Amino acid sequence: MHHFFTEPSQIGEKEIRITGSDVNHIRNVLRMRPGEEVLVSDGQGRDYRCKLTDIADTSVTASIMWRLGGNAELPSRITLFQGLPKGDKLEYIIQKCVELGAVRIVPVQTKRTVVKLDAKKEQLRRKRWTAIAESAAKQSGRGIVPEIGAVTDFSQALAEAADLDVCLIPYELARGIEHTREVCSSIMPGQSVGIFIGPEGGFEESEVRAAIEAGAEPVTLGKRILRTETAGMALISVLAYLLEHEEEE
Repeated sequence: MHHFFTEPSQIGEKEIRITGSDVNHIRNVLRMRPGEEVLVSDGQGRDYRCKLTDIADTSVTASIMWRLGGNAELPSRITLFQGLPKGDKLEYIIQKCVELGAVRIVPVQTKRTVVKLDAKKEQLRRKRWTAIAESAAKQSGRGIVPEIGAVTDFSQALAEAADLDVCLIPYELARGIEHTREVCSSIMPGQSVGIFIGPEGGFEESEVRAAIEAGAEPVTLGKRILRTETAGMALISVLAYLLEHEEEE
């Protein structure tokens, strides 16, 4: 079933109005017709199963068949502070981390970051990153579109993370895997979590020290060296398993 997002203001008691780029997608790409069913989310965790009733040039109207509970979100809000990688790696990271349940992804300029974006390039990239996040949210059945933050420097990222309940930073010199298991298992549903991942080459020692001094917990991801595009996904996967298991109990 095709999945679309719309603003809460466009959702009535019996009908939902879809506007924007999704109209062209429904009309000309999917070539949908009245009577077909779709899933619509309001971006705040509420989902609606609907039947298309009218497909116009600038809007699509769908009647609400029933409201769904919306249980695709993790019980904790996870923010990924991702060191800005080279090429299009961040697109892949955003897609997969959104599928895994991250609610916010913040690109971070670190000492080893190679990529430098001016304001215009950042604006264009962020628009594309947001579109990728929305597409991944639709594909994975999520009820919200995770936020893609503005590119920030490392000190600002640490300041943002100070408001979170738990912060983790994978580090090759961290204590063993048993310590990582204890730290991750201690995170409870409802807590907000920040994950710091370095770019290619990782963080410099001074950055790791600054993160630890700011309250981040150093953890290991095992004996293998993971690429920047793999590390965040690995840790989010572990947390997703533990948090959803905890919630079921």
